[in-house]
Amino acid sequence: APAWEEIRLEEDKRKVFSAFVYPMIGLCGLSVFLGSLFSRGWGGPESFRYAMTQCCAIAVALFGGYFMAANLIHHYASRMLNLAVEKNQILQLAGYSMVVIFCLRIILALMPDFQIIALLLQFYTVYIVWEGSERLMQIGEESRLKFTLVSSVALLFSPVIIEWIFDKLTYLLN
Repeated sequence: APAWEEIRLEEDKRKVFSAFVYPMIGLCGLSVFLGSLFSRGWGGPESFRYAMTQCCAIAVALFGGYFMAANLIHHYASRMLNLAVEKNQILQLAGYSMVVIFCLRIILALMPDFQIIALLLQFYTVYIVWEGSERLMQIGEESRLKFTLVSSVALLFSPVIIEWIFDKLTYLLN
């Protein structure tokens, strides 16, 4: 809650891109690249190609998932809940709420055996969005639960859907 208060007071709402989201996507990509090389070995160009493909897949999934989720949340809040929300506030909420997703992607890339624990920990995103909807977005109690649930689903599943599509296209085009 105090972190959301600090974020709300930031003057530059678009700072979330350069200060948080893009570096986290870069760290996720790097950890997936290294994790792929460690798990498949360093032997030859095939392992490097696989690691690069996985790195690109996670970067595209997280980048696209972030913007897809933010757009879905913005449309839901403005059209379905009739809330007057700024697009930049939604981008802030989506970016900072994805912290658990970013951290879990980094950990799972290097230690894939923690899949079950990561599956459970990703639901902490719901709590982060719950707090952010009140503190950052200042959404009233009557809309807060609906907003939190829809936003959390969008944040959790948008990167997964984009990664799935990327993997299918990569397989199809190879």
